[in-house]
Amino acid sequence: MEFLQTNLIWIIVALLVIWVIFVYNGLIRTRNRVKEAWSDITVQLKRRYDLIPNLVETVKGYASHESGVFQQVTEARSAAISAEGKEQQAEAENQLTNTLKTLFAVSENYPDLKANANFLELQRELSDTENKIQAARRFYNTTVLDLNNRVQTFPTNVLASLFSIKEEEFFDVENEEEKDVVSVSFNKEE
Repeated sequence: MEFLQTNLIWIIVALLVIWVIFVYNGLIRTRNRVKEAWSDITVQLKRRYDLIPNLVETVKGYASHESGVFQQVTEARSAAISAEGKEQQAEAENQLTNTLKTLFAVSENYPDLKANANFLELQRELSDTENKIQAARRFYNTTVLDLNNRVQTFPTNVLASLFSIKEEEFFDVENEEEKDVVSVSFNKEE
């Protein structure tokens, strides 16, 4: 009888150890997916930042008197590049998106620019990059949700706390500003 009890205790301990290992490895895999997803976002953001100066220079050639718009885009790009932390990054990305909308609204007033092959290619690449950023952001937020659910729910929250695995912030760029209509004024000086 004592032999059976001893074996039963060892079996329970072994199962508990296997469960801890399984849960811990799952938390680490999920945390690493979050890091990978954030890396995907930063790659696409860098591609976007690299396209913007070329786009601004192309538009400048046709709409040189719209210097305020160019300045806003340049400042928003710089702010987005230097942003630290997910919340500050999201704010900076909002601002950059809004200034890019203004830049494209300015381009609508210049038919020659809209027909320029270089401008059209840059616009296409930027649009493609925006789509990739959205997809990367969705993947990131999905993996953050998965991690946060694991960190918050019992019994994995006990192990997450024990191993200092913390919740992550969502990368949410959409806010009330993004829903606003972009206003543009054209000051043509002939």
